[in-house]
Amino acid sequence: MSQIEKSIEVDVSLRIAYTQWTRFDTFPLFLDGVEEITYVSDVLTRWKTRIDGVEREFDAEITEQIPDERVAWKTVGQPNWAAVVTFEHLDDAKTKITLQRIYTPQGLTERLGDRLGHVKRRAAGDLKNFKQYIESRSAQSGY
Repeated sequence: MSQIEKSIEVDVSLRIAYTQWTRFDTFPLFLDGVEEITYVSDVLTRWKTRIDGVEREFDAEITEQIPDERVAWKTVGQPNWAAVVTFEHLDDAKTKITLQRIYTPQGLTERLGDRLGHVKRRAAGDLKNFKQYIESRSAQSGY
């Protein structure tokens, strides 16, 4: 099992950052490899991913949701993935977001990619993508 923790500061309020991150259906707009997420229920989502040519479809359960503070989810069955995202108010227009991912690489390719740091770079890239997405959206919509 591997664990990653990455943080980034975004130039939007905590409320805007939290609200956007808890809209799982928009993850494909900023998370590389996520093609689609649909809601099955209030706490269950169905994910379709394509990462390094490997397609997967799985369910994930939202295990914790504390407004403006944190959201956590984990897969149901395989693959064995979980994530927690926490939000820290820095000032009225700046928020620190911390992403923690826990996962079990499957197969030789994933284990090698994990050892070479690909997953850590992907997590950092996902946060940068979110920053760009939410800051441009905030500017465009006047949030």
